[in-house]
Amino acid sequence: MSDNLQDRGSPDRKLIALGEEHEVRYWTQRFGVSEQQLRQAVEQVGNSADEVEKRLRPN
Repeated sequence: MSDNLQDRGSPDRKLIALGEEHEVRYWTQRFGVSEQQLRQAVEQVGNSADEVEKRLRPN
């Protein structure tokens, strides 16, 4: 186990953790949306990255 508290390990790319600033930054950039749009999508469909992507990119 590392003593480095800044090393958070590999993020889980199947779930969106809105409580983690670096996760919000990653997902907003990946989907090309604002933080508000990301939060609304997670509220509507849950924190599954696949479901959020379907909600944000319906085609």
